[in-house]
Amino acid sequence: MKRTTQALSVTLALFLTCACTIAKEPCACKKCKNCEKIEVYAHPSLMNADATDYQNADSIYRIGGKVLKQKGRLGFTNKDNTYVNAFSKDLLNAMSVRKGDRDFNIKMPISRAELAFMLSQGLNMSQVNSPKGYTDVTASYWANDEITKATAADVMIGYPDKSFKPDQAITKAEVFATVAKLIDVDYTNDGSAPKINGQKIENIPTWAYGCTKEVIASGLIDNMPDPKALQTAPYLSRHQVATLVSELRLKYGANGKLIGDAFKGAGTPVAIKVKMLDRIDAKHSNIGDAFVAKTTEEVCVEGKTFPTGSKVYGKVVAVERPGLGKFPGSITVKFTEIKNGDCTAHFPKELTSATADCLKNPNIFARILGLPFTAAARTVGVAGRSVGQVVNISANGLEEYGDRLSDTFVETFTGHLGRGAASFGTSFVTIGKGVYGIVKTVISGTFGVIYEIGDELLYTIVPSVSNSAALNPNEELTVIF
Repeated sequence: MKRTTQALSVTLALFLTCACTIAKEPCACKKCKNCEKIEVYAHPSLMNADATDYQNADSIYRIGGKVLKQKGRLGFTNKDNTYVNAFSKDLLNAMSVRKGDRDFNIKMPISRAELAFMLSQGLNMSQVNSPKGYTDVTASYWANDEITKATAADVMIGYPDKSFKPDQAITKAEVFATVAKLIDVDYTNDGSAPKINGQKIENIPTWAYGCTKEVIASGLIDNMPDPKALQTAPYLSRHQVATLVSELRLKYGANGKLIGDAFKGAGTPVAIKVKMLDRIDAKHSNIGDAFVAKTTEEVCVEGKTFPTGSKVYGKVVAVERPGLGKFPGSITVKFTEIKNGDCTAHFPKELTSATADCLKNPNIFARILGLPFTAAARTVGVAGRSVGQVVNISANGLEEYGDRLSDTFVETFTGHLGRGAASFGTSFVTIGKGVYGIVKTVISGTFGVIYEIGDELLYTIVPSVSNSAALNPNEELTVIF
């Protein structure tokens, strides 16, 4: 049979919610760190200078320091990253929050309960048929609802002894067999062992040859992380399955191609085609910036019909400024509502994403006109933050130096001569640390200014190689919720 292929367009991941809402549970904390917004500036962080955070009710502005992606801080690194990559991280974070597992390891083999959770949450599965009770799944079990949905829809099944074995690792072959139930793809079934890139996939029993080949033919595992483990390990990791489910959502769920009554309800992922009217990007956008897009096809949301040309609104909720190498730019946005005249519908408060179907950079004339302003702003920003960092290091150093001198006199004149001498010596170490920090910041800031100017010129001349994640006017998106 002819193998069906489905090309995955270049995508850009844009996310709506934090981990608390993804898990569909109220946030128990008064100010959950996963719910905070953050704007990270790459300079003067090139040499990992000490970070300074400015925090208010809405945002954290982090200046300097080694930029680390925090748990629940989702985004993408550049235009070539897929929606799937970021969605899978969100799905994993939602599961770790639901389980309350602080030591959650995405590389561990996935369990049966975790697969049920990912399928149910990731594909917006609705419950059909009567729920099936299991002797080892209590009403308070963390994935009880998801197991109920997955088994009531016969997407997954229990054991003859009326157990589900929720914490048991599920094999790679069983995962493929489960996914194959949800799709209908042509594949060649000649009795041979399934292969990826010409190499046999190990640990696949003969009964699973067909379903594994169907999953391969679908393209769902083409971009799966850790391809060597995919080839050889008996189990898939949590990360690998999250990626698989994310691909399934994008390629089949949003297009209404998933098989089964559980995916035909109101909760099934809906896709809205839009075209951007504004530019948002990691280099120039700020938290709170609003943007507008317009629909390119008629769509029904909340039972209301919105014709072509309806406005879709959103705002920027997090930014990581681009830098060198390990400091790629990323941006996180929230889609809020769709309008046409007096007719309005709000997007549901659950994970909403967008894939960029057609990326279009601004024309060279527009880029040249914008260059003087953006280059000047970036230069002033880096220089100002560098100066601020120097002031901060100096102030902290002087404060610490004064404390050490105070300790010197107090300890010496209370009879502890050794401790007084040690404190006096430490005061010189404090001076050295301060000088080192200042020199490092000055060098980093100077280099940062040069880098920013060069990057702006590069974006103007060859925007496709810029390190800044961006959506530009007229770029076409598919919003999925």
